[in-house]
Parts: sequence; structure tokens; C-alpha cells
Amino acid sequence: MRILLVGSGGVGDAFARIAVRRPFFEQLVVADYDLARAERTVAAVDDPRVLAAQVDASSAQSVTDLARAHQVTHVMNAVDPRFVMPVFEGAFAAGADYLDMAMSLSQPHPEHPHRQTGVMLGDEQFAVATDWEAAGRLALVGMGVEPGLSDVFARYACDHLFSQVDELGTRDGSNLTVDGYEFAPSFSIWTTIEECLNPPVVWEADRGWFTTAPFSEPEVFDFPDGIGPVECVNVEHEEVLLMPRWLDAKRVTFKYGLGEEFIDVLRTLHKLGLDSTEPVRVGGVQVSPRDVVAACLPDPAGLGDRMHGKTCAGLWVTGTGTDGQPREVYLYHVVDNDWSMQEYGAQCVVWQTAVNPVVALELLATGAWSGSGVLGPEAFDAVPFLDLLRDGYGSPWGLREQTPGPAS
Repeated sequence: MRILLVGSGGVGDAFARIAVRRPFFEQLVVADYDLARAERTVAAVDDPRVLAAQVDASSAQSVTDLARAHQVTHVMNAVDPRFVMPVFEGAFAAGADYLDMAMSLSQPHPEHPHRQTGVMLGDEQFAVATDWEAAGRLALVGMGVEPGLSDVFARYACDHLFSQVDELGTRDGSNLTVDGYEFAPSFSIWTTIEECLNPPVVWEADRGWFTTAPFSEPEVFDFPDGIGPVECVNVEHEEVLLMPRWLDAKRVTFKYGLGEEFIDVLRTLHKLGLDSTEPVRVGGVQVSPRDVVAACLPDPAGLGDRMHGKTCAGLWVTGTGTDGQPREVYLYHVVDNDWSMQEYGAQCVVWQTAVNPVVALELLATGAWSGSGVLGPEAFDAVPFLDLLRDGYGSPWGLREQTPGPAS
């Protein structure tokens, strides 16, 4: 397996640090628009299988040319979702398989954004699924942590824990703090704004996909391993667009534990128009307000030594167990920042995101997973993934039985 990693920011850098501990690949090309950043990652991992290159993720041709030059078999997309389609198309043109952790961007319904869907996350990719299938190529989409591991949990719950599923509800929360900053997101602020200010999507069996207002349906969810209760709200996320395509459930949701302060900041950015990606003229220069916000905030990849606490990604499942009785479980994965920094030199949020595509690529390399077309993690057997994550990568996941009833 010869991998082209597009993007060596926080998640891309963590991806390389994790991958080099495993023998499943022959070569890893770490590519970034900023060659120096890619070279820093290569120097940090110090592995003869890894080399640096420059790439323009906004150009499908740039991705294709680089992939062909290095005889790449798999393109791993680790850049902001605005670049999904050029990287996706570039991989296809190069004859390579493809993985990403976020899917093509959505566009709200022009008249009823908080009731009806417009262009949904991943629509552009699923529109060409037959082309990938006909070519015998695989695009494994949404293979981070959320989406990604949460979708693997959903497949596992449907196959092994439940005879009927009422709700597949992704719930994400943390108790992370960052020394020296009043506001310092632990993940890409560009992506966070995109997810949190777009109309959230919900799926119900009798309605299909529909939207609500941002930050709707707040609930308090009690997260494990000492994190505790966190208020979660509806957020637009790929799980809701992926799970119903392969799994049978009455309802699918995604709720994120943002916290009141974070929500207030996002609302203020939106009110001032600073969430916009449309360039505005400032002193004769065209700049995107969202890019300015991102430039003013610290790079999440560099916050690890200032961060404290744990992050939790998981799936809350309700329904009927295999014994015919009501059942409610929370399948989860917790990463402690002190551990990830000590073991890998990567902060916990980016490490937790990056480990899952590495596991998936190893399963593809060994043949434990295989397929063609545009597929989500739900399309594959969950057991090999969960076993390898725990036993091969030393990162255990948990299952908490809960008393059936509301989360708050």
C-alpha cells in the first residue's frame, strides 16, 4: 500500500505519527500546500518510508499528478472539507482508492433552511458512486472519529446488540481546558463553524431527512470516565447522512457538547457575518471573514501542551435488545490528552480523529475490509475494526449499559 496524505495540519500530522508504528504500508507521502509543514511532520516521524511533497488541495490535477508520480494506491484526505471534491476527484483520476474524514459540503434549502434539506453533506460524492463502482475503486467516506468510529459503533450495535433500533444518537463531549486562552477550539475553527452554524439534519423513518435550527433540542448527557454531564445540541454532521443508507433505525441524530460560551461565540460570529466564506475587500485585498477568524485563533495542533482533560466520542443507542427487552447503551471511545501527548506528541482531539483512518487503511491492506463505490464505515463489518483499534493500537473502547429513559 502506497499512501498519499493530503494535509499535514493537526490531524494529518497525528495520522503520520500513528501510521509509522505499523508495518502495513510501503510508502507514505505527506503532502501540504506549505511544504515546510509537511517536512516538519516527516522529520518528527523519522521513518524511511515517509517523505514530504507539496500539493495544492484545491486542484484535482495537482492531487492526480502527485499520486501518479509516487504510484499511490490510496489517497487520504486530511484537509478542510472545502477541499473534499478536488481531492476526491484527483484520487479517482489517478486510479487510486480514497478516504476522508469529512464529506462534500452542504447548501441550506434556499426557502426553508430550518425545515427542509437543500444539498446535503456528501451529495456530490454519492452522485458519482456508480462511477467509482464501475472502475472498481473504493471511496471510504466519513472515516474519522465522528463520522467514522461512531458509524462503526452503529454497525456493531445493529449487528450484535439490538433486534430493533429506535435511535442511533451520536453524542460527543469533553472536559478539555486550554491554559492561557479564553477561547481556543481544539479542532479546526473553519470546520467547527461550518458544522455548527449550518442547519442540523435529523433522520426519521417516517419523514426521511429534515432540518432544524442550529443548537436545537438541547439535552444534558452524562459522559463517562470522569467527564460528566455536558449540554449537547443538534449539529449538522455526516453520521445522520450515512447511517440510514446502510442501517435500520427509526431515528438518527448527532448532538455535540459545545457549552454555553462556545455557542455564544459562534452566534456572535454569525451575527457579525464573520462566519462567511465569501471574500470581502479590506484595504484593497480580498479576504474571507472565516479565514480571518481562523488566522486569529491558535493552531489546534499546537495546543497539546496547554490542554488538560479528556475527549469522548460515542453513540447512544436505544431500542429492543436481542433478548426482546428494552435496551439502551452508550458505545464510546475516550482519549486523555496527557496520554496522547506523552505517547504520540499529538493532542487528544486530533489523535482520536486520526487513529481511525489508519486502522481502516490497515484493514484494507490486509483484506479484512474490501469494497468498491462510495461507501461509509457502516458498509463494513465492525468487529475487525474494533478488535484492531483495541488490540493493535492499544486504544480501548467502552460499552455502558444505561437505564432506558431520557438522557437529561
